[in-house]
Amino acid sequence: MSKAAKIPAEALREVEITDMVAEGKCLVRHNNMVIFVTGVAPGDVVDLRITKSKKSFLEAVPTHFHKYSDLRVEPFCQHFGVCGGCKWQHIGYDTQLKYKQQQVEDTLQRIGKVEIPTVLPIQHSPALQYYRNKLEYTFSFMGWLTAEQIQDETQEYDRRVLGFHTPSRFDKIIDIEHCWLQPEPSNGIRLAIREYAREHMLRFGNLVKQTGLLRNLIIRTANTGDLMVILQCYRQHQAIEPLLDYVYEKFPQITSLNYVLNDKGNETFHDLEVVCYKGEPYIHEEMEGLRFRVGPKSFYQTNSEGAYGLYKIARDFAGLTGNELVYDLYTGAGTIANFVARQARHVVGVEYVEQAVADARINSGINNITNTEFHAGDMKDVLSAEFIAEHGRPDVVITDPPRAGMHPDVVQRLLEMRAPRIVYVSCNPATQARDLELLDEAYKVTRVQPVDMFPHTHHVENVVLLELR
Repeated sequence: MSKAAKIPAEALREVEITDMVAEGKCLVRHNNMVIFVTGVAPGDVVDLRITKSKKSFLEAVPTHFHKYSDLRVEPFCQHFGVCGGCKWQHIGYDTQLKYKQQQVEDTLQRIGKVEIPTVLPIQHSPALQYYRNKLEYTFSFMGWLTAEQIQDETQEYDRRVLGFHTPSRFDKIIDIEHCWLQPEPSNGIRLAIREYAREHMLRFGNLVKQTGLLRNLIIRTANTGDLMVILQCYRQHQAIEPLLDYVYEKFPQITSLNYVLNDKGNETFHDLEVVCYKGEPYIHEEMEGLRFRVGPKSFYQTNSEGAYGLYKIARDFAGLTGNELVYDLYTGAGTIANFVARQARHVVGVEYVEQAVADARINSGINNITNTEFHAGDMKDVLSAEFIAEHGRPDVVITDPPRAGMHPDVVQRLLEMRAPRIVYVSCNPATQARDLELLDEAYKVTRVQPVDMFPHTHHVENVVLLELR
């Protein structure tokens, strides 16, 4: 048994939290051991209860605060600490930015082990509240009660809820009264649907047995004023249409009202039919005079204004003059490809999801962009020597992979391709750093720009420019 495993659960008293590290956890060192702590801030002095013991580290939660950190601020949400979102509300925004910047620098140096220039100051989010354009809520017939609610014997709580998952629990949903992430009428729509369903005795879903009627609610708001609502139900039922009629009448600003029948083991519906019940089967976002069509299955950056700043950085790093052939890898709905097309000779986008490629082509069409083309398929298979021979060796590669980063075969293709410049946009600096280490044999990192797209969370985007050695 390791030394760490022998520590009594209540052994740590009056410990000062010293630092904040990846994934929003804080750090303290005790007797040469690393302890990761949640729910605290650097400068807090706390008693700790060990919750997990590993060979090289411990995990703990605070049981008592002897002193609160000067970095703390008052959380603005009544659900803070329970729903699992916005875990940094108790820390001032300037401090959040400082630690996100530090996270990028530390990660690139520790994992990437490559030479990097001075990291540019992190770009902050244009909005700190109501910045998301998409939220997903879950119905549950047996909502999660907080400790305060359990102790409150004066009130009986309706367990039929519509809200968010509690941390690390797929089957526990906490009811949400007001969420500060998405602008109105998001909260109004959610509460109206919840109350209608309660009053009309509609069956809220059982997440374990996957029974009931109501499963999931998705609300998408756009900077054009367009508004999409998607209701997921486990099965067809005569009560669905009256509910949708009620919502459409109560919220006339809805421009796209849809429903999905989903009895699968998960809530994804990319392989299911989405029925457009009222309005158009899409909404539009705008960016720098471009219109982007967003359907129920479309991916679009969830912070619209933050995405605009992110894409401007990527375009600036690309150094386009109008003569370049650009490859846009993991192009999604072609947002970046179409965004940079006016400054490039030609843009070739590649994406795994066929529906996203269809969206990308539509987005080029509605903006009269004629110098783009899009291809669907697994990146490591599509990006072959034959593909490059057919379409040409790019002058610039822009890559914006998912959190897992790029497949090693894709990295190898980039090394073989030897484009003069690669712009790497990442939502996960850890996997980005891993890929940078692989690219280091042929490329030098010349610019690094962190971007905050998700205030009050530990998530940070990062844009890196690599130039051929």
